Amino acid sequence: MKLTHIEHIGIAVKNLEEAITFYEEVLGLSCYRVEEVKDQKVKTAFFKVGQTKIELLESTDPNGPIAKFIDKKGEGIHHLAFAVENIDETLKEAAEKGVRLIDTSPRKGAEELEIAFLHPHSTFGVLTEFCEKKSK
Repeated sequence: MKLTHIEHIGIAVKNLEEAITFYEEVLGLSCYRVEEVKDQKVKTAFFKVGQTKIELLESTDPNGPIAKFIDKKGEGIHHLAFAVENIDETLKEAAEKGVRLIDTSPRKGAEELEIAFLHPHSTFGVLTEFCEKKSK
C-alpha cells in the first residue's frame, strides 16, 4: 500500500455559503473551486492549507449521505482522504488485510479524482477515503 500524502480533510456543513465565508473572512483562506457531484448528492468547496486541502461538503438531498451524517452527528469532520498511487491495488490490499470496504471499486469524485471509502468500523471510527488522480 502506497499512501503519498493527505489529499484532503472532508468537513460536513449545513450551509456551504456560510462555511465558505467563515473560511475566507475569518481564516483568510481562498476558495479555489466549488463543484457539485450529483451521484454523491453533494456540493463541495475546496481550500488549500499548505499542501493539504480542506473539502467542505453540503448535501444537495435531504436523504443524501452528508445530510444523514449531519442529522446523526452534527456538522464537523466527515472523512480523512489519502492520495494513493494505485487505488485498485490499494483497495485489494486493504481487503486482503481484513479491512471492510464501502467501495470495492473506485468511483468518480470531485476534482476528477477516482475515490473509494473504507468503513469506519475498520478504521477506528474514522471514515477513510483513498483518492487517485488518473491520467487522461
